[in-house]
Amino acid sequence: MCGIFGAVKTRGSFEPADFHRFVELTDLVQYRGPDDKGYVIFEVANGPVREGARFDVFLGHRRLAILDLSSAGHQPMCDGQGHWIVFNGEVFNYLELQKDLKKKGHQFRTATDTEVILHVYQEYGESGFDLLNGMWAFVLLDLPRRRVVLSRDRFSIKPLYVYRDDSRFYFGSEIKQLLPLLPLREPNLGVVGAYLDQMLLDHSQETFFRRIVRLMPRTNAVISLDSGRYTETRYWDFPKSQSISEWPQAVENFRELLQDSVRIRLRSDVKVGVLLSGGLDSSAITVLAQKVVGEGLETYSIVSDSACSEERFVDVVNSVARSKNLKLVARIQQLAPMLDRVLYHSDEPFGGFGPVAQLQMMEVIRRDTDTTVVLSGQGGDEVLLGYLKFWFFYVRGLIQTHKYLHAAAELLASFINRTVAWQFRLEEARRYIRVQGESRRQFIITNTAPVPIWEAVDIRTRQALELERYSVPALMHYEDRNSMAHSLETRHPFLDHRLVEFLLTLPTDLKLRRGWTKYILRHSLHELPPAIRWRRDKQGATLPDRPWLRDDLTSLIRRLFRESALSEIGAINEAEFLSFYDRFRRGAIGVWQNEISRVLIAELWARKFIRMESATSFPGGTPDSSLPLRTTGVPSCR
Repeated sequence: MCGIFGAVKTRGSFEPADFHRFVELTDLVQYRGPDDKGYVIFEVANGPVREGARFDVFLGHRRLAILDLSSAGHQPMCDGQGHWIVFNGEVFNYLELQKDLKKKGHQFRTATDTEVILHVYQEYGESGFDLLNGMWAFVLLDLPRRRVVLSRDRFSIKPLYVYRDDSRFYFGSEIKQLLPLLPLREPNLGVVGAYLDQMLLDHSQETFFRRIVRLMPRTNAVISLDSGRYTETRYWDFPKSQSISEWPQAVENFRELLQDSVRIRLRSDVKVGVLLSGGLDSSAITVLAQKVVGEGLETYSIVSDSACSEERFVDVVNSVARSKNLKLVARIQQLAPMLDRVLYHSDEPFGGFGPVAQLQMMEVIRRDTDTTVVLSGQGGDEVLLGYLKFWFFYVRGLIQTHKYLHAAAELLASFINRTVAWQFRLEEARRYIRVQGESRRQFIITNTAPVPIWEAVDIRTRQALELERYSVPALMHYEDRNSMAHSLETRHPFLDHRLVEFLLTLPTDLKLRRGWTKYILRHSLHELPPAIRWRRDKQGATLPDRPWLRDDLTSLIRRLFRESALSEIGAINEAEFLSFYDRFRRGAIGVWQNEISRVLIAELWARKFIRMESATSFPGGTPDSSLPLRTTGVPSCR
């Protein structure tokens, strides 16, 4: 896990002074890689050149050492055949790939996965990147073929941003590395509007800043250093054929795939722990990791003083896994002052207060433990149909295909088992329901059409859309930035592409059954205690956002929206929003807390990145990441 920066000029050359500027932009994300740094400049015709010369290509790297902690892992790395790479991420099947490549005559001088990528490219070209099982974003300079190759993993886990200015191309792990290169910093109102109206983040190639784009997942890009031509291709696609449908075989295959995904994601030369929320996915990862690690597994959890806290479930899992647990009790007095820090690392708005609490959790892990890598349960809801919306899409599909008895049986079973049918919340369902004639909230004034996120022909297509556009990219964005802000690496066993391929082609009724979501996971993991395996609720959040927004943050919100930065850029009408906020505080029906929180976060973003104001002052003072003691009295999370 690292930070990278690159610059390419296909006509003419960069000046010697540009080297120092590019070094500064690489080091702007030094927290992503505090263990080592490297910078190399090239003339395409002559290869690497010394500082002080004119150059065509710059590659910069900040290293967080995870595999082969020696200096042999230094980057930019060269294979001795004119191929150079700067790489952010991990290839978890690097040992198997290395073994296969050795059989083909390849020789290795390091124990790194970075060198494996170079040899995969030697053997197969960029088409070989579909052999990689992992998370990555890298820039590879191919001097013999006079081109630069970019690649990003299948599920948006590792970031890579691109800014093109005529014959100059710039790449970075974070947007902040590219902002100083823009001639003018302008907000992308289409992206701002989609966020305010539909809570969409990272759903397209565009970012919140005009002219800066992200390389999309499962994509390779090639830049010709002769013509300047830029082309993109997809190296992987979502599967379409149905996998095995027999229940016993499906259970066995699923368990084997998940176990192996956890096993290879425990490969590390530094300590690995688990982010444990108390939900089904992170609990499954915890018990499977414990089987590999044995004694000494550590878990890290965010809890709160509210009735929606998951602490009781966290305790159950830790008891079964015999793991040491570190808890952070999240409180608004500590979280509000950290909003500015989360925005700095994210560069773009995010969804709700959960990412703020997670940043504080990462800070505590870095400060109070010797862990460098953590496993996360993100992605489980998307591949196992864990979100409530999937069950409602499923029942709707049964009705639309005239399978009325099957639909009635699912509804009845859910009511009897007190599962998803009891948990319907219009607040969450609203953005997936297209209502004829419905318009966006009056306070949103961006002139953009809504993104048709409700369109999906079947459940498999719905899952693919959530993985590529509407869910996973946003989750990966804040989890990557929060962890890397404290030099931690996050890994996601549920996003192993083998597991994704298996689950997307598995018949829906093996994932949704009798009102239960994630049915195959519940049935497969007997190590999980019944209190976790057969949890009826799907807890969307563990923080009491509503009372925080209604009570604790009232003065802040009123102050900010008297002179709104969002209003200045033409995104909202501030008077209309304050009226909407008053309705929220009065408990009006149909006014949702996440609508308030995302406007607040977007306002803070616009002030920081567009107005370029100093940090906003918050009630509660300065951030404090100490672990508060539990207090008596449990406020509601609604």
